[in-house]
Amino acid sequence: MKSVIALTMVASAAAFAPQSTSTSSTSTQLAETQSDLKALGPKLNPLVGFWDPLDLANAGFWGFSQEQTVGWLRQSEIKHGRVAMAAFVGYCVQSNFVFPWSLTFGGLPHPSTDLSPPEQWDALPMAAKVQIIAFVGFLEWYSELSDNDNGPHYTKGGKPGQYPSFKNVPHGKASTLDLYDPFKLSTKRTDAQKEKGLLVEINNGRLAMLGIFGFLCEQTIPGSVPALGGIVKPYAGEVMAPFV
Repeated sequence: MKSVIALTMVASAAAFAPQSTSTSSTSTQLAETQSDLKALGPKLNPLVGFWDPLDLANAGFWGFSQEQTVGWLRQSEIKHGRVAMAAFVGYCVQSNFVFPWSLTFGGLPHPSTDLSPPEQWDALPMAAKVQIIAFVGFLEWYSELSDNDNGPHYTKGGKPGQYPSFKNVPHGKASTLDLYDPFKLSTKRTDAQKEKGLLVEINNGRLAMLGIFGFLCEQTIPGSVPALGGIVKPYAGEVMAPFV
């Protein structure tokens, strides 16, 4: 679970206007224009609908077209929502449970629950931190590969949120489990179930982004989140400096 806490410190959880995503190669192709986002808005949140106060859907990042920018923004929200969901669960688990086995070959135990999750990260050996950050970096690099069976890059008409299969790695076709749905359980779901699941994932990701940063804000600025007062422990470190 320490890896998910580290990942939240590496990536900023920036939410974007309503969108839908695909996490399976069997999902339908998504539209890539502002009009399609406006149609999706009420499905995700009937009270808010489409909300884009910074007019990001009309922007052109790094020379991208509007459609490419929308694809990038969709991917960004989906990714950060997933990270936040994992981080929120990881934070709760690490606050209450300790793995019984040793952390290192030298017998170093896992940090105690007397420490908050950020303090547990600080207590890790540097080698452990480097391994976690390197693994997260590999996942990020691999997710950007467009030369795979899942289709083109998400800025070029591909499906935002779809993670490439590890079975495209040489010598990995028979033994490698995919990051998404390693046991292929989603293949039994109907199209209607998949569509509903995509909307649920976006909304849960948004809520998780608020949740994990609510924890971190209350820890670093006591009283900033009154509902969490006395629940999370104060933290005097720097959550955005993983090697400090």
